[in-house]
Formats: sequence, C-alpha cells, structure tokens
Amino acid sequence: MDYYNPQDLAKFGDIGKNAPEAAKKFFAYYGEVFAEGALSEREKALIALAVAHAVQCPYCIDAYTNTCLEKGSNPDEMTEAVHVAAAIRGGATLVHGVQMRNILDKKTL
Repeated sequence: MDYYNPQDLAKFGDIGKNAPEAAKKFFAYYGEVFAEGALSEREKALIALAVAHAVQCPYCIDAYTNTCLEKGSNPDEMTEAVHVAAAIRGGATLVHGVQMRNILDKKTL
C-alpha cells in the first residue's frame, strides 16, 4: 500500500464531514475559480497541473492530468506546463540565495 492511495482522491468531498459550512464555501469558491472566464477551463487545468507539480500533490497531479486530457490538452502542452512549474520553482529556490548572500556579506566582511 502506498502512502498516497489513488482511490482516496474520490473521498475529497468527505473533507467537510465535520465542517460542512467551511467545505461548502471552499467547494463553491473552487468551482467558481475553475469556471470559464478570462481563461478557458482548459487553460486553468494546465495551470492547475503545473501548480500541482510545484506543490508536489499526487492527488492534484492525478486529477489535473485527467482534467487536462478531458479539456483537450495534449501531452506536449501538459509537459511544457510542468517544465514551466519546474523553472519557476528552481528560480525561486535560486533567488532565495540572495538571502544567503546578504548574510554572507554581513558575516564575512
């Protein structure tokens, strides 16, 4: 048994069992965010897929891989979105090196 069980994704709605009002509000917001707007549902799914990889959520990766396919994205687009996430995450890691440099500059002068 893996720590992340793919069947558990179907239980996401149960998260509101002991907090129904909070869950209701979250799922309403979630639905609104992913509705067609200035961005298409397909574009939003690609963004979600990239973010899912950046935050390393296997349930989200599972869900948005399927959603991207359902919304008409192809493997090249999906892979490119994941590479964008990797570049941003890598860049964010590196730019935080400025904090290290600031401390080094203070301590090593």
